Formats: sequence, structure tokens, C-alpha cells
Amino acid sequence: MPSSPLVPDPAPGTPGTAVEHARRLTDVVTRLRRALRSSIRTDYPWESLPMAQVELLQTLAAAPLRVGELAARQRLAPNTVSGLVGKLLEAGFVDRQADPGDRRTARIALTPAGQRQLDDWQHAHERRIAGALGTLDPADRAAVVQALPALEHLARALAEPAPPAA
Repeated sequence: MPSSPLVPDPAPGTPGTAVEHARRLTDVVTRLRRALRSSIRTDYPWESLPMAQVELLQTLAAAPLRVGELAARQRLAPNTVSGLVGKLLEAGFVDRQADPGDRRTARIALTPAGQRQLDDWQHAHERRIAGALGTLDPADRAAVVQALPALEHLARALAEPAPPAA
């Protein structure tokens, strides 16, 4: 796959700097997300949930959480999460449950409709990505699959709090 004209490939045989690799990875991830979001809405017009709402549903699939806990996990402001939760409540994808540990607060939980929506979203993305992977030549497809464990490690590393600046 050719690189972006703004971010040239390092010269053959040269490893490139960490900054160059980070720049290329940022560019590729951005283009992948944009292409996937666009193609999903074209191929599956019923899929209209904004990514921020999908990410909240994915987080809530594990367990109900308070708004503050959701905000911390998503690294968003609590008022932003409250707004997103409000939209999901209106759609019937989440509901508020009494928090057994603190009656003054509520936990946000995925409803069966929210789980179905999340499952539909996941299946649509899996079909779209599987189709795109099928168009790659075998070497590129193998390279993508081989990169998955390292990308998972990178995602975990990025989820960790940044060390304090020296």
C-alpha cells in the first residue's frame, strides 16, 4: 500500500525514526477509521451510531458503570459522557440502574436493544473488514494478521497513563 504523499516511506534498508513510524501509523489508523466509518454507512445505511456512542456501548458490555467511571475509562469529560448517555437512553440502548453500593448514584447498563445494536455494529464491521482483507494479496493479508498482536500491545500501552514529563 503506498504511503501518504505527506509522509514518505523511509528509504529501503533504513529503519526510520520512531517519530516517522508514529507519523505513518497515525496516518494509517486515521485513514482506516475514516474509510471504515464511511463504507459502513454506505454499505449498511441503518448503522448510524456515532463512534463515541459505540465505544460507550462496548465499555458497558462488560459491566454497568457510573458516569464518572465511564468518563475515566473513555478519557472524556463527565459532562460529555452524560450527553452521550442521554442519547443512548433516548434510543433505548442503555438504562439507569440503582447502584447497590451507593443509593445516591446510578449505574448505566446496556439494555437488550443496546446489546443487539452493538452486536449488529460488530458484525457489520467484521464483514466489511473481512471483505477488504480478502482483496489483499496473501503476503499483505498475512502481514496484517501478524501485526495484530503487536497492535494490541500498542493499544494497551497507549491506554496507560502517560508518564510525567521530565
